[in-house]
Amino acid sequence: QVQLVESGGGLVQAGGSLRISCAAAGSTFTINPMGWYRQAPGKQRELVANINSGGNTNYADSVKGRFTISRENAKNTVFLQMNSLKPEDTAVYYCYEDRRGEGRYWGQGTQVTVSS
Repeated sequence: QVQLVESGGGLVQAGGSLRISCAAAGSTFTINPMGWYRQAPGKQRELVANINSGGNTNYADSVKGRFTISRENAKNTVFLQMNSLKPEDTAVYYCYEDRRGEGRYWGQGTQVTVSS
């Protein structure tokens, strides 16, 4: 069973920065696609950013130029550096990992709150 453990969320003022992390427990011999979604109250979950096994990244238009996704393969960990945060970035952020033959695993979510 794969467990994704997120950390680093919290409260920050608009214009500030946060870095959230997601560590995938459980051994793997492959580098899998990972990424982040977020869900704000009353809204659907939306893709924020993802990174594939080759290190290629993809971002939602709303976070381009402000957020950076990266990974540390040796630790099977993905990071999301969030700069110039806005109140509309307030949401629960969920990480995921796709494992071939097993499907998608999700983290428990970490709250990010941006005050105006």
